Amino acid sequence: MRVLIPGAMLGVVRYVVDVKKSDERLLGYFDKTVKEIGSRYEMSEIAEIPHIRETREAYKALGKSPSQYRNAAEAMLRRIVKGNGLYKINNVVEINNLISIRSGYSVGSYDKHALKGEIELRPAPAGERYEGIGKSDLNIENLPVLFDEEGAFGNPTSDSKRAMIQEGKREVMSVIYAFHLEQEELEKWLAEYRTLLEQFTDATAIQTEIIMTSK
Repeated sequence: MRVLIPGAMLGVVRYVVDVKKSDERLLGYFDKTVKEIGSRYEMSEIAEIPHIRETREAYKALGKSPSQYRNAAEAMLRRIVKGNGLYKINNVVEINNLISIRSGYSVGSYDKHALKGEIELRPAPAGERYEGIGKSDLNIENLPVLFDEEGAFGNPTSDSKRAMIQEGKREVMSVIYAFHLEQEELEKWLAEYRTLLEQFTDATAIQTEIIMTSK
């Protein structure tokens, strides 16, 4: 990763939260944001949104087709512009997706109790696959992937079912996948992530951190 994508960074938000169905306030904000974004872009413009373009370029650098394996931010924005909206899952996933469609970064949220040992971002080797959320038997080779001691569990296209966020009191790690050198831009969205958690959930022990592959 350091050689092929020297600007790669992870924006990490750790927190404890009661995961549950989104309330009317969050759903109202969610629907308003989706509607505004749907009227902001044409389909041809989505791939050129800065952070989406950077993720596409990172995929190319690793040898993965960014059109065949669209990153989550791009896939959601294409769905919105087509008028298909977004699924509602729970309060954590809704905030995850709000940050993603507003910023152009792909974002993943993971149940920390489903993870073991140290976590590392690296290109997945040839033949690597896992069962993705809504995408069974996903080919993840050459994608920038998060691994723990048990194997792969997350990437900017689709996360695995192993660490997916389910309802109940959870310790969560949300990750913003960034492929540029502007640390201030990522700091801005981490701050916005904290704001949305404080506004729409009961999240406590919120911590944010930027991890840079250049170090």
